Amino acid sequence: MGISASAPWRNFYGNTPATIDYPHVTMYQLLSQTAKKYPGNIAYNFMGKETTFAAFMKRIDAAAKGLVKMGIGKGDRVTICMANTPQALDCFYALNRIGAIPNMIHPLSAANEIAFYLNVSNSKAILTLAQFHDKVISILDQVKQPVTVLIARIADELPFPLGMLYPITSGGKTDRKPAGKRYTLWTDMVAAGKDATLPADDGKYSDCGAILYSGGTTGTTKGIMLSNLNFNALGLQTIAASGYPSVAGMKMLSIMPVFHGFGLGVGIHTALIGGATCI
Repeated sequence: MGISASAPWRNFYGNTPATIDYPHVTMYQLLSQTAKKYPGNIAYNFMGKETTFAAFMKRIDAAAKGLVKMGIGKGDRVTICMANTPQALDCFYALNRIGAIPNMIHPLSAANEIAFYLNVSNSKAILTLAQFHDKVISILDQVKQPVTVLIARIADELPFPLGMLYPITSGGKTDRKPAGKRYTLWTDMVAAGKDATLPADDGKYSDCGAILYSGGTTGTTKGIMLSNLNFNALGLQTIAASGYPSVAGMKMLSIMPVFHGFGLGVGIHTALIGGATCI
């Protein structure tokens, strides 16, 4: 028997299992299982505002209905050009719920880079923050297909009184309602889907779960398609390697960005499917 077959290094694993049985479910489905197990646990704490897993799932489903009402369906790509905010998480899992694909990009990308990401992914919509509205609008004429611009505002997710005070910071420039009509507010999109019907939850573990981008250090950046199983396996492996029998109720300081593979896969998805809190 060769050394690889006998795997003597397992003797040093401690409590870490040598193998894991990965469920054949989507990211949304795995998160839903966790939410049913720990409905009262805090899924995330955003600037002091806590959201339970039960409330989080309701937000995700509401966003999914809004996206369906807007015309987003299975296989469609939607670019998420966001910082770590509740709307970014809602959109990410809502797209997964309806079989659409999140295209994750850096919100500080240059305008021409955003045009590239929209074109190469053939995105039908883009979600970004109010402060990046002008930059996104400026490149729509460079995009080969019609793109709906969704605008999220940080103040909408802040606890009282921060939500009232935030818009007046920097003279109101950071979170103002953009001028013009070439966008839809995220809150309006969600509200419009109130009576929409969600499609059957028939996503597969092998379906593409998200598109992330390489650094482009040796040429043009490449879109990397990762499956639901990729993300779920990463999360379950990380939990198994943590040394804890469960991470439910623990807290993860999720400072890595949502458009980053580690930030999204470990800092957010791992914590959430484990019943832990993202902060």
